Amino acid sequence: MTFDLGPALLFCPADRPERYAKAAERADAVILDLEDAVAPRDKVAARETMLRHPADPDRTIVRINHAGTDDHELDLEAIDSTDYRYVMLAKTAGVRDLDRLEDYEVIALCETAAGIVNAPAIAAVRCVVGLMWGAEDLVASLGGSSSRSADGRYRGVAAQARSSVLLAAGAHGKAAIDSVFLDIPDLDGLSAEATDAAAVGFTATACIHPNQVATIRAAYAPTVDELDFARDVLAAAEGERGVFAFRGRMIDEPMLAHARTVLSRAR
Repeated sequence: MTFDLGPALLFCPADRPERYAKAAERADAVILDLEDAVAPRDKVAARETMLRHPADPDRTIVRINHAGTDDHELDLEAIDSTDYRYVMLAKTAGVRDLDRLEDYEVIALCETAAGIVNAPAIAAVRCVVGLMWGAEDLVASLGGSSSRSADGRYRGVAAQARSSVLLAAGAHGKAAIDSVFLDIPDLDGLSAEATDAAAVGFTATACIHPNQVATIRAAYAPTVDELDFARDVLAAAEGERGVFAFRGRMIDEPMLAHARTVLSRAR
């Protein structure tokens, strides 16, 4: 199983059906949220709303409540009667949390200390197609108050968690999804963060507002110069054996892999 949605994944509260179509028009995929975006008193209504207003299963991910809760079981009962196959499991803490999800393509949301530490084992589970990390829930679970410093950069523990999830996903050939950027008006900050995410190997970035989608897409899309270089260096490699020099750069297999990634993101 592979995950090929993205790069912009937009959260949408499951109890707001009037937003379903609008979210689908704007984003590459929609995350219908039965967890944090829905108040506890509204979760029953949210599940009923999701069932009454089916969305495109090929471009929809359903975020369900974490394992061990009554809402988790009720979420699964609801989804079992739909065509949805992508599920995002909130607060995935370990492999056992995935026991009921073998028939789905799962994005494991690692947003607690246990989830981050166990990310490699979680990524190894067959039904898991991707990992995502959550900055604010992680810091809250540690007893902290903010994932970012005054300059907007991630504090050390959050940056380490981000890298840990990326590495765990990469080690098992799974997708890695970057956390949301909460400062909605700061599109420059979002652009910088999404550009970094694309550069280091994240597959997609989740977002919470439609206005963030275009910025994320632009960050993941290669520039004209990057595309030209990628095409040219791959063409040059066809006539070379081993390491070679190209436009003043040493080119080896990792550099060619970078070029292939650039071309894949242009499709």
